[in-house]
Amino acid sequence: MLHFLWVLIVGAVIGVIGQLIVGRDMPFGWIGNIIGGLAGAWIGSSLFGSWGPTVAGMAIVPAIIGAIIVVFVISLILGSRKKA
Repeated sequence: MLHFLWVLIVGAVIGVIGQLIVGRDMPFGWIGNIIGGLAGAWIGSSLFGSWGPTVAGMAIVPAIIGAIIVVFVISLILGSRKKA
C-alpha cells in the first residue's frame, strides 16, 4: 500500500515538472498531473529505457521526458493553456 502511495506522489511530481517545462496546464488539476506523470513514466521508459536515478520504480529522467510529451499532446488536444 505504501508503494502505491509513493507511485502516486512521484507521478504527481513528474506531471507538475512536465507541465512547468511545457508551460501548459494539464486538465483536471492534480488528477491530471498524476495521470500525466504515470503515463509519461510509462511512455518515457518505453521509448528511452530506464536509465538514471529511480524513485518508486520509475526512472526519473525518461519519466520527465515522457511527461513533457504527454502534457504537450494532451494540452494541444484539449486546448488547455497556462493560467495567468
